[in-house]
Amino acid sequence: MNDLEDLLDVISLKGFKSLFSKFSFRQGEIICPLPCTSISNKPSQHTVQAGRYKHIEVGVIASLNHSCNPNLVLDTTRMLVIAAREISPGDELTFFYPSTEWEMAVPFICACGSTNCIHVVAGARYLSPAVLERYFLNQHIRKMITGLLTRAATRYRPIVQAGI
Repeated sequence: MNDLEDLLDVISLKGFKSLFSKFSFRQGEIICPLPCTSISNKPSQHTVQAGRYKHIEVGVIASLNHSCNPNLVLDTTRMLVIAAREISPGDELTFFYPSTEWEMAVPFICACGSTNCIHVVAGARYLSPAVLERYFLNQHIRKMITGLLTRAATRYRPIVQAGI
């Protein structure tokens, strides 16, 4: 695995930071460990959700921008950053925020331009299963989706049983 500072260029434009690759990576290649500098039970715009109530400070990785066509996966189970597709030197590095976030601390309008754009990035909770199935999702997000669907099915079961 690689050292982050050797892999990334951090570029600041109009007060926002973006990360760019210095090297090529193949799809599925482990780029680096996902750093964890501290843990909190509350989300912020500088944390990554790693469990239902676990939000981690990830250092420079917090400067990764969102894309609906991401080139990275943040695997919070294995604590790895992985290439989701081929990456060339100079490519901006991005990930799909709802793959880690159930509810965003600071939702925003997406401007990624992808044909699959979700338009409003507020967290996985606000996206349909049909949209979410197109993406890698971390285990805690999958469990939260299952819980939400189970609660919804239980809530509507008496209506179905009554023949309404």
